[in-house]
Amino acid sequence: MLRNTITKSLSRSPIPLVGARNASIAADIFLPLKYGGKYTVTLIPGDGIGAEVTESVKQIFKADNVPVEWEQVDVSGLGASTDGFKESVASLKKNKVGLKGILHTPVERSGHSSFNVALRQELDIFASLVLIKNIPGVETRHSGIDMCLIRENTEGEYSGLEHQSVPGVVESLKIITKYKSERISRFAFEFALKNNRERVTVVHKANIMKLADGLFRKTVQDMAAEYPTLKTNDMIVDNASMQAVSYPQQFDVLVLPNLYGSILSNIGAGLVGGPGLIPGCNMGREIAVFEPGCRHVGLDIKGRNQANPTALILSASMMLRHLGLDSHANRISKAVYAVLAEGKVKTPDLKGTSTTSEFTKATLDKMESML
Repeated sequence: MLRNTITKSLSRSPIPLVGARNASIAADIFLPLKYGGKYTVTLIPGDGIGAEVTESVKQIFKADNVPVEWEQVDVSGLGASTDGFKESVASLKKNKVGLKGILHTPVERSGHSSFNVALRQELDIFASLVLIKNIPGVETRHSGIDMCLIRENTEGEYSGLEHQSVPGVVESLKIITKYKSERISRFAFEFALKNNRERVTVVHKANIMKLADGLFRKTVQDMAAEYPTLKTNDMIVDNASMQAVSYPQQFDVLVLPNLYGSILSNIGAGLVGGPGLIPGCNMGREIAVFEPGCRHVGLDIKGRNQANPTALILSASMMLRHLGLDSHANRISKAVYAVLAEGKVKTPDLKGTSTTSEFTKATLDKMESML
């Protein structure tokens, strides 16, 4: 089934939620089919805290009788075998939708590209959406933050084209194409239009990389002419980084090349409470993969029952809205926000002492009280 407007990413509930106001993601996407009244969803727990936070999602979905069956693929960015990666690609091509933790890629590894990047390139899930908004109950320096980062996922500095010409000289190619710049630009403008946003800011370094970033910037500016009701401006990435920490309330929708999107999404996460709170998704023409908006794998706390599962739970709620399961999505997200607002159950990243299991139980208790 083809739908022009998908993924009501966060609900119309009066409770302040992360992300777009009446959020939907604009793209032409084939939604998965139901089998026996249930959707089959690819589940990739990932490395680090992945198994723990995906277990939280499983428990919550089971308690709410969500009509989703998991097709779990255990692939690791740490392993040498690519069999799991091939299996995950095949599963996502079949199911069209997935929920994913973060796959770790060690810095010191040579000759191996990031499985996270490879998955996006292989499946052409070209648009990354990260939703950054203050959450009641989470104390931060700034209030009034409500921005959406839309990042091109498949080229730029993450093209993976590097070689050593001679010992001590490395050439790394940054690829920017008009076609992919147009594609992500339209995605950003359509998202802004359909979600009652007012401004799109293109982030670039065109003052130095005049051809590559110049093309990206000009493509977004040219596209803006088709959306006269939206304001459009541009900002150099180093200034955008400073502005984000000094006056983040000025930003609405940002559209960025790959590397800048990664940097700004992490800055944004730090502003509203950290990576454990930030939901996100990666969208293509046929496949949607939902995962935390910041790529923090949490190897240092793996197995300690300390991880904050909020980011993955909210990403899973976005996935439910993509599937048209709004009532489940609303109940789950409202419960999570209620737990955070009360502030009685807080994981260590929020300066609390509660465990992952305790946060999950508190969410389940809230959901039960809403019935």
